[in-house]
Amino acid sequence: MFLNLILGGIFLVLATSTASGAALPTGTMEGHLKIVSPRAVEPSDAMPRLTVAPETYAKYPLIVFSADGKREIARVTADVNGNYRVALPPGAYFLDVQDRTARRLRARPQPFTVVSDQTVRVDMNVVIGFARGAL
Repeated sequence: MFLNLILGGIFLVLATSTASGAALPTGTMEGHLKIVSPRAVEPSDAMPRLTVAPETYAKYPLIVFSADGKREIARVTADVNGNYRVALPPGAYFLDVQDRTARRLRARPQPFTVVSDQTVRVDMNVVIGFARGAL
Protein backbone atom coordinates (compact mmCIF):
# COMPACT_ATOMS: atom_id res chain seq x y z
CA MET A 1 0.00 0.00 0.00
CA PHE A 2 2.84 2.39 0.87
CA LEU A 3 4.44 1.66 -2.49
CA ASN A 4 1.15 2.48 -4.25
CA LEU A 5 0.99 5.85 -2.47
CA ILE A 6 4.54 6.70 -3.52
CA LEU A 7 3.93 5.66 -7.12
CA GLY A 8 0.66 7.58 -7.18
CA GLY A 9 2.38 10.69 -5.82
CA ILE A 10 5.14 10.47 -8.40
CA PHE A 11 2.58 10.03 -11.19
CA LEU A 12 0.61 13.04 -9.95
CA VAL A 13 3.73 15.24 -9.84
CA LEU A 14 4.81 14.16 -13.33
CA ALA A 15 1.32 14.62 -14.79
CA THR A 16 0.95 18.07 -13.24
CA SER A 17 4.38 19.29 -14.38
CA THR A 18 3.80 17.99 -17.92
CA ALA A 19 0.37 19.57 -18.17
CA SER A 20 1.51 22.89 -16.75
CA GLY A 21 4.60 22.90 -19.02
CA ALA A 22 2.48 22.41 -22.12
CA ALA A 23 -0.04 25.07 -21.10
CA LEU A 24 2.44 27.93 -20.68
CA PRO A 25 1.24 30.87 -22.78
CA THR A 26 3.70 32.65 -25.03
CA GLY A 27 3.92 35.86 -26.95
CA THR A 28 6.20 36.91 -29.77
CA MET A 29 8.90 39.51 -30.16
CA GLU A 30 9.81 40.45 -33.71
CA GLY A 31 11.76 43.23 -35.34
CA HIS A 32 14.31 44.38 -37.87
CA LEU A 33 18.06 44.75 -37.43
CA LYS A 34 19.41 47.83 -39.19
CA ILE A 35 23.17 48.01 -39.61
CA VAL A 36 24.45 51.55 -40.14
CA SER A 37 27.95 52.51 -41.20
CA PRO A 38 28.64 56.23 -40.69
CA ARG A 39 30.27 58.15 -43.51
CA ALA A 40 31.80 61.60 -43.63
CA VAL A 41 29.80 62.45 -46.76
CA GLU A 42 26.32 61.18 -47.50
CA PRO A 43 25.99 59.49 -50.91
CA SER A 44 23.97 61.30 -53.54
CA ASP A 45 21.39 59.82 -55.89
CA ALA A 46 24.16 59.36 -58.46
CA MET A 47 26.21 57.40 -55.93
CA PRO A 48 24.51 54.28 -54.55
CA ARG A 49 24.17 53.81 -50.80
CA LEU A 50 26.06 51.10 -48.97
CA THR A 51 23.98 47.94 -48.86
CA VAL A 52 24.34 45.26 -46.23
CA ALA A 53 25.29 41.81 -47.46
CA PRO A 54 22.82 39.18 -46.20
CA GLU A 55 25.55 37.25 -44.37
CA THR A 56 26.48 40.39 -42.41
CA TYR A 57 23.37 40.09 -40.22
CA ALA A 58 24.68 36.81 -38.80
CA LYS A 59 27.72 38.69 -37.42
CA TYR A 60 25.45 40.63 -35.04
CA PRO A 61 23.44 38.10 -32.99
CA LEU A 62 20.88 39.57 -30.61
CA ILE A 63 20.32 38.47 -27.03
CA VAL A 64 17.13 38.69 -25.01
CA PHE A 65 17.88 39.32 -21.34
CA SER A 66 15.65 39.27 -18.29
CA ALA A 67 14.53 42.75 -17.19
CA ASP A 68 17.23 42.84 -14.50
CA GLY A 69 19.91 41.92 -17.06
CA LYS A 70 21.15 38.96 -15.03
CA ARG A 71 19.82 36.10 -17.16
CA GLU A 72 20.09 35.39 -20.84
CA ILE A 73 16.67 34.20 -21.99
CA ALA A 74 17.17 33.66 -25.74
CA ARG A 75 19.48 34.32 -28.68
CA VAL A 76 18.17 35.31 -32.06
CA THR A 77 19.90 35.92 -35.38
CA ALA A 78 18.36 38.07 -38.08
CA ASP A 79 17.55 36.42 -41.40
CA VAL A 80 19.06 37.54 -44.73
CA ASN A 81 16.67 40.51 -44.80
CA GLY A 82 17.49 41.62 -41.25
CA ASN A 83 14.25 40.36 -39.71
CA TYR A 84 14.02 38.31 -36.53
CA ARG A 85 11.30 36.65 -34.48
CA VAL A 86 11.25 34.68 -31.23
CA ALA A 87 8.53 33.23 -28.98
CA LEU A 88 8.86 34.16 -25.30
CA PRO A 89 6.86 33.68 -22.12
CA PRO A 90 5.01 36.80 -20.92
CA GLY A 91 7.26 39.19 -19.03
CA ALA A 92 9.62 42.14 -19.17
CA TYR A 93 12.88 41.84 -21.12
CA PHE A 94 15.45 43.82 -23.01
CA LEU A 95 17.13 43.17 -26.34
CA ASP A 96 20.84 43.83 -26.88
CA VAL A 97 23.58 43.01 -29.39
CA GLN A 98 25.95 40.23 -28.35
CA ASP A 99 29.29 41.63 -27.10
CA ARG A 100 28.19 45.19 -27.93
CA THR A 101 30.59 46.84 -25.49
CA ALA A 102 33.60 44.64 -26.25
CA ARG A 103 33.14 45.15 -29.99
CA ARG A 104 32.64 48.90 -29.53
CA LEU A 105 29.31 48.86 -31.35
CA ARG A 106 26.84 51.66 -30.89
CA ALA A 107 23.44 50.23 -30.10
CA ARG A 108 20.91 51.04 -27.43
CA PRO A 109 19.51 48.08 -25.47
CA GLN A 110 15.76 48.00 -26.11
CA PRO A 111 13.37 47.23 -23.22
CA PHE A 112 10.12 45.49 -24.10
CA THR A 113 7.25 43.54 -22.58
CA VAL A 114 5.77 40.34 -23.98
CA VAL A 115 2.05 39.72 -23.50
CA SER A 116 0.49 36.28 -24.00
CA ASP A 117 -0.81 35.66 -27.55
CA GLN A 118 0.43 39.05 -28.79
CA THR A 119 3.36 40.25 -30.89
CA VAL A 120 5.57 43.15 -29.81
CA ARG A 121 7.84 44.89 -32.32
CA VAL A 122 11.38 45.73 -31.21
CA ASP A 123 13.73 47.09 -33.88
CA MET A 124 17.46 47.33 -33.28
CA ASN A 125 19.88 49.78 -34.93
CA VAL A 126 23.59 49.00 -34.80
CA VAL A 127 26.17 51.60 -35.81
CA ILE A 128 29.41 49.97 -36.95
CA GLY A 129 32.73 51.29 -38.16
CA PHE A 130 34.19 52.55 -34.89
CA ALA A 131 36.43 49.55 -34.33
CA ARG A 132 38.72 47.82 -36.78
CA GLY A 133 37.28 44.59 -38.07
CA ALA A 134 33.73 45.37 -36.92
CA LEU A 135 32.36 44.28 -40.25
